[in-house]
Amino acid sequence: MPELPEVETIRRGLKKFILNKKITKITVLCKKSFIGPLSLGRIIGIRRYGKALILDLDNSFSLMIHLRMTGQLIYDDNQKNTSTGLTQFKNRYAAGHPSENFTAKLPNRQTRVIIELENGTLYFNDQRKFGFIKFIKTSEIENDAFIKKLAKEPWEITTKELFEKLQKHPKSCIKAALLDQSIICGLGNIYVDEALFAAKIHPKRKSSTITEEETEKIIKAARNIMQKSIDSGGSTMATYVKADGTKGDYLEKFAQVFRREGNPCLRCGEKLIKIRVAGRGTHICPQCQKESHD
Repeated sequence: MPELPEVETIRRGLKKFILNKKITKITVLCKKSFIGPLSLGRIIGIRRYGKALILDLDNSFSLMIHLRMTGQLIYDDNQKNTSTGLTQFKNRYAAGHPSENFTAKLPNRQTRVIIELENGTLYFNDQRKFGFIKFIKTSEIENDAFIKKLAKEPWEITTKELFEKLQKHPKSCIKAALLDQSIICGLGNIYVDEALFAAKIHPKRKSSTITEEETEKIIKAARNIMQKSIDSGGSTMATYVKADGTKGDYLEKFAQVFRREGNPCLRCGEKLIKIRVAGRGTHICPQCQKESHD
């Protein structure tokens, strides 16, 4: 699943290609992938709520898009090839789970929804069918069950707010709590590992043991790490690329522990290890992040 910086990168990338374009036709090839009625309109805004993209239309409705595990958004400009006279894309911009679809002929068997625009087409592909597009009144987005449960993002939440939320989940380990989108929104596996390392906190510690001072360190680290990732185009996980098809370079430039197991800690020199916490592969420095605390 893409993390918040990846979705923000996609939002920024697609904005220059589809903003202010009118939707002329929507074709649903998989009923599971599209929720709600069909309606056409001009795209007047592209927003993000956590990991969900929102395309606002000029008819008071919006399209909510969640890529989940294997979703893709692929835009073709549909310009005519002057040499052949055929309508085919001259430029293609892909976002999401990379596959042969980025260069293959579309639509294909993984295409779930086709959104035809003036001078272009936006394809929603999803191999495993976990993602979705939902048609919803713009005024009702914040009341949608999926959106309503989302907590504040690291840039919005205060130290006091997060600390109080953590105390309400005393038996939960801190990693599980930070992955819970109803506690803090937008942190995924990569950025939780990185933030806890920066704050020198072991991911198995119970939320009840995290002090307000440590909570502040977690928030500051998360903000810093995620902003660096957004600025660099997101992480270079094998499953996500930027809107123009190129990869981000966060992991190469900035990652301190994620996927660096076996390498020396850049802070103390101890060998980094990979353990399992909250059902997720977790990267730590056993010297900097002690499980016991005084």
